[in-house]
Amino acid sequence: MATTDQTPATQIHIPEKAHPGERTYVKVALVLGVITAAEIAVSYIDVNKWVLILSLIVLSAVKFILVVQWFMHLKFDHPTLRKPFIAGMVTALTVYTIVLANLVYHSRSAS
Repeated sequence: MATTDQTPATQIHIPEKAHPGERTYVKVALVLGVITAAEIAVSYIDVNKWVLILSLIVLSAVKFILVVQWFMHLKFDHPTLRKPFIAGMVTALTVYTIVLANLVYHSRSAS
């Protein structure tokens, strides 16, 4: 029986990205702290309610993305492993938006 130099499909090695050092994680943590301080500062500013809500949502989304990418190590995973996470997030945001729109619609019709 002849042997081949080919690797079976089940044993394909996917090279991992090198993880950064502690200094990078400290920098990310400092950025998260600055974003949190910005969220607190924005909450005290007297602006339109919708501007306040939108700005807090954007800041929270940026923080969420940073935490997931760096501290949950999603940034270093293979793209195949990222797809289920992203699909779950899109589904959750879609359901949240539908429920929120439903609550707003029904609260207006009840008045």
